Amino acid sequence: MAEKILVVDDDLDSLKLIGLMLQRNGYEVSAASAGSQAIAKASAERPDLIILDVMMPDMSGLEVCRRLRKNPDTKSIPIIMFTAKTLIDDKVAGFEAGADDYLTKPTHPAELASRVKAMIGRNTTPSKPSASGVKGATIGVLGVKGGVGTSTIAINVAAARHMAGDTPILTDIRPGIGSSGLALGLGKASGIANILSKPVEEIRPKLIESEIAVHSSGLRTLLSSPQPKDAAIQYSPEAVLTLIRTLRTMGKPVVVDLGSGLSPLISRVQQEMDHLIVVIDPIAVTLNMARELLFELDKSRTDASKTHVVVVNRAASSTPPSWSEVEQTLGHEIRAIIALASELALHAQQQHIPIVTYQTTAIASSQMIKLSDEIAARIRMPAGEIPAN
Repeated sequence: MAEKILVVDDDLDSLKLIGLMLQRNGYEVSAASAGSQAIAKASAERPDLIILDVMMPDMSGLEVCRRLRKNPDTKSIPIIMFTAKTLIDDKVAGFEAGADDYLTKPTHPAELASRVKAMIGRNTTPSKPSASGVKGATIGVLGVKGGVGTSTIAINVAAARHMAGDTPILTDIRPGIGSSGLALGLGKASGIANILSKPVEEIRPKLIESEIAVHSSGLRTLLSSPQPKDAAIQYSPEAVLTLIRTLRTMGKPVVVDLGSGLSPLISRVQQEMDHLIVVIDPIAVTLNMARELLFELDKSRTDASKTHVVVVNRAASSTPPSWSEVEQTLGHEIRAIIALASELALHAQQQHIPIVTYQTTAIASSQMIKLSDEIAARIRMPAGEIPAN
């Protein structure tokens, strides 16, 4: 039976065009030209997906989205927002209202089809992938520069996987400049330095297990200390690669904080990552740096769909770049925007608790949980299957 998609747009020409594109891809289409009509149809028909225009005369798409999310009958229906607006702040507003994805007009039929396929597929598989689905996987988190939130994303992606029932290990390769241990209340954790100071042949599960520190939430960590003396430790790239490969047998998945920039070591280690999250902020200087970094990464990574650009937006800019401008500058799709409130991050850190654990229902928490789930779902894909963006 064909999946049903409810298309909501007050522009009848757009409504017909989108409906025709979807029907050609085998979907059953229902239509609404006003917000109130959309809410009624969604409740009565329970479609598999809603494509919702933002600008409508009787009720904005944002308000429609909020009402659908409050209704127990419609709160789980995936929603793609559709609008001519491209500013990042507009997209953040859509995600805050409860949208799952965002498309701008005009859109290419192939892009619409791929987004729809991905969204429906995501909704028909478990939203919390099981531990067996992410066994042996590595997720790297790399910042374009310092201060963009790399460690925050790494900590919370790992915490989200733990909350989902997986058994992750959070680690970093930053002897002497590690901050995650302090953020999580684990003190000056020196597990990485203690392991990398050993001969390569001694880096085995038993040694690693002895250096793992467990957070109060149950999340397992293997972290670097902030002690400058640890930065002077001499270790080989082979030791780091052996550590990562051994962790693959122990964590489901392993989330690796790679710090910022591409040193020769990190350039090699990132190739061991099944999925790589590149963290940026929406600032012109960062975007230019990110473009160069992604260019280098594309030369060493065989599958661009496994490199995920994440924008951490701590404060709304008076003149934010548009979503499409950012993607055009980078040459990469933006996987997620995290609207990270500084006050929330501060309070969570003061309690030594990951944001997703401290306040699960916060906007930033929902966005990081969603990012974690999406990457885990991609890890679970059968070999050779092309992921839909």
